[in-house]
Amino acid sequence: MSRAATTASESRSLHRFANPARFMRAADLVYPWALAGLVVSLAAGLYLALFASPADYQQGETVRIMYIHVPAAWMALFVYASMAAGSASYLIWRHPLGVITAKAAAPIGAAFTFLALATGSLWGKPMWGTWWVWDARLTSVLILFFLYLGYMALMNAFENAERGQKSASLLCLVGVVNLPIIKFSVDWWNTLHQPASVSRLGTPAVHESMLWPLGLMALAFTLYFVVVLIMRTKSELLAARLRALGAARAEDR
Repeated sequence: MSRAATTASESRSLHRFANPARFMRAADLVYPWALAGLVVSLAAGLYLALFASPADYQQGETVRIMYIHVPAAWMALFVYASMAAGSASYLIWRHPLGVITAKAAAPIGAAFTFLALATGSLWGKPMWGTWWVWDARLTSVLILFFLYLGYMALMNAFENAERGQKSASLLCLVGVVNLPIIKFSVDWWNTLHQPASVSRLGTPAVHESMLWPLGLMALAFTLYFVVVLIMRTKSELLAARLRALGAARAEDR
């Protein structure tokens, strides 16, 4: 098979998943498993984080903030990247499901980003002696939070829904440049944040007794995103269907 034919086949496969009816069927299959995984991973992660994992020899009990702060920060980046993928599919291939899922994901990502900022501030006070510093990592994450807010504001800023969707999608794609800045800010500039200790090449610097609860909490946060995204996307699709029915009835009159 030629490269062009392979690309066309892959494109058709992606287009199949962009069909709202197929999405609803797939979502109904994924939802109960994701919800069950969320309950199990969250319960296990909280138990290990609060009771089984040891206190840090330098940070003491305050290290337990890590089990909320780090997964929230990871999800803040992941959700925005998924929104950018949805926005790109909407602008390039005109798939309405792309912008609908991005719109549904935006408040979830904003909540994760706010949680990362808030827990980071609580963690920073005993460690750094201050609630906030304008270093590269903190500032770029704050910009990410404003990008989320700007996306949601633009989405609802116009009477013409399509104009709002296009404007918000463009902002989302422009904001992608902030993601590598957040990720590599601790390597590019001198900041109070430590370099990557979990995702670095080789053996993670975090001990297994802390790595397991951290991984479980990250899984729980991811499954929470999947569960809430499915709920919100289905709600958006149903609302769009009701608006279309209302418009059709108005034309008939």
